[in-house]
Formats: sequence, structure tokens, C-alpha cells
Amino acid sequence: MKKWLVLCAAAILTALCLSACGGDTLTLNVYNWGEYISDGSEGSFDTIREFEKWYKETYGVKLRVNYTTFSSNEDMYNKLSSGAVSYDVIIPSDYMIAKMAEENLLLPLNFDNIPNYEYINDTFKGLYYDKENRYSVPYAYGIVGVIYDANIVDEADAKDWDLMWNEKYQGKILQFNNPRDAFGTAMYKLGISVNTTDKADWDRAYNELLTQRPYVYSYVMDEIYNAMESGEAAIGAYYAGDYFTMVDAQAEHVDLKFYYPERTNLYVDAMCIPTCAQNKELAEIFINYMLSEEPAVANAEYTYYASPNRIVYENETYIADMGEEALAILYPDLGSFRDRYNEMAYQNLDKEMLRYMNSLWENVKIN
Repeated sequence: MKKWLVLCAAAILTALCLSACGGDTLTLNVYNWGEYISDGSEGSFDTIREFEKWYKETYGVKLRVNYTTFSSNEDMYNKLSSGAVSYDVIIPSDYMIAKMAEENLLLPLNFDNIPNYEYINDTFKGLYYDKENRYSVPYAYGIVGVIYDANIVDEADAKDWDLMWNEKYQGKILQFNNPRDAFGTAMYKLGISVNTTDKADWDRAYNELLTQRPYVYSYVMDEIYNAMESGEAAIGAYYAGDYFTMVDAQAEHVDLKFYYPERTNLYVDAMCIPTCAQNKELAEIFINYMLSEEPAVANAEYTYYASPNRIVYENETYIADMGEEALAILYPDLGSFRDRYNEMAYQNLDKEMLRYMNSLWENVKIN
């Protein structure tokens, strides 16, 4: 922690020095998932460029946003916790937010700078990972499902998590390339709580992943897009919103379909400010901008993820553009979202369980 604080102080002093030496352009460093913001491609709203333009028009100061991406919560955490980098805004998932808050890696937000927070639906406030709503502003949410190529997979086999273990499709199955999600698929399949602290349960899930191993073509994160779109793979578990992105880009000989297993992960990704941010107020202004109507709707349409922002799901253009099929998948009738979320969502594991999970995961990958 001392090393972390020293590195933070050095970064802040460097920024102040650069400012004092006559630099008239502010810099904001944003770290987000890949394919997770409207980026101006194919005529879409360019969120980052539009924010830079809006900031210059509003405050009379030039702004440059350095926007980079990560492929998993663990990769993002490892980079930030090492102290080797500094970002102003990050968008981790719920369980990682809980972990980072516990380790003092996040700054409390000043909601006076984020008045658009009022548009976030109350059902997404006060959840386990940030019970007092101190560190995060929900960005998107969703449910993990199974994507499959109907030209290869028999419809009768497309049910629950069993499809991911079906030997008929050996060499055509993709599995998550991060331990939390990969073990999650096995635990949901076996009816085990994904937040169990019983090592025997983790051993059962480990053995299930070893059983699956010979059938797996590759362990992937963002690589799933090309593999499924091209027909290189035929089955993969991934986030609901990404299914539509894949459908839009699928090859002519591919016919991608989607379903939710009975037990699966519900998740919320949220905007946070890490402890080593160099401009907290600017970061809060960015978060507030992301909640305003034009960027919020554009980001939801581009990413195909469900939005916790009522400005989005009440927007008539958004409803018309998405269509009934997409809306039915993105916003399924879950009864009480909070109850289902509290039952199924990943929660923060203690250090001992994380070490045990990671050791098992290394064995899965080696085998």
C-alpha cells in the first residue's frame, strides 16, 4: 500500500508540473472493456470525441481522452493494483468493484458533480457490491447466456449448460478465459453456489472443467467474436449484448442463436474512479456526461447491453431501433431483479478462496 501511495503521489506531482509548465490541454484516462462504447464506427455516435468537443464548448478548455481497453476484470485489477499505471475512470464488474473498494483502490464519488445519477433506476442502487452507493455508477447490466450456431448444433441439444459439455461438438466449444466466469459455468451446471466457501464445491467444479477440457477449442474473451462470427467455433458462453454484435457480423454460412440457462450469472458493470486518478472532478464530469441522453442511448444501442438508465429504456427511438426480439433478450422478465441478482450474481471472494480458485484454474489451463 505504501508503494501504491508513493506512485500515486509521483503521478499527481508530474501532472501538476506539466500543467504549471504551460500545458493547456487536459487529459482524461479511461479504461473500459473492449467493444463497450459507441465509437463512431459505421456512422455511430463517437462518445469520446463528442465528450471532448462538449467539454471544450462548455468549459473553454481543450481535452484529450486516452481511451484503452481490457479483456477481463482480472487483467484490469492486476494492472491497476501493481501501481504501474493510472486511470481516471474504469468500468469494472460488480464483484471486482467490491474487491477494489475493500482494498481501498477506489475513491468515493462526489455526486454533486454527477446530477444525472437520478436517472439510474432504484433497483440498481444499494446492491451488495456498493451498498451505500459510494464508489460506483451503473453503466450496463446483463445476463450470461449460451450462443450457438444452429447450422451445426442440433436444436434438441441447445439446453441449459449441458451444451457446453456435449462431446458431439468436440473442438467447437469456447470457454471463458477467466477463472470466475469459467468456474461459474461449471457451478451453475452442478447447482453449486458461485459464492461458496467450501473447497469441496470448488473441487467438484474443477473436475467438471477438466471433463470439459478435451472438448474445448479455445479459452477466450474478446476473441469469441471472430471465432463465432466466422464459424470457426459453434458454441460459447458470453454476455447477452455481445450476441447481437456477433449476429450483425456473422458469415453467410453461420446462423447464431441464443438462450439463457436456468441458472446463470446476472451482472452489473459500473463506472468508478480508482484511487490513483489524476483528475477526480474531471472524471466525475465524464461519468455525468455518460448518463446524459445522447451518449447513454448511443452506447446502449452500440453495445447491445441492457441499460439501468431510464432515459435509455424509455427512449422511443431506442425502443424502435432495438426491436422486440432484442428487447425481449436484453430485458427479460425476471420478477424481482434484485432478488434474482442477489441469488445468482458473483460476490467478492475472500483472499483464501481467490487463491484456491486461481490455483485450480492454472491446473485447468495446464491440463
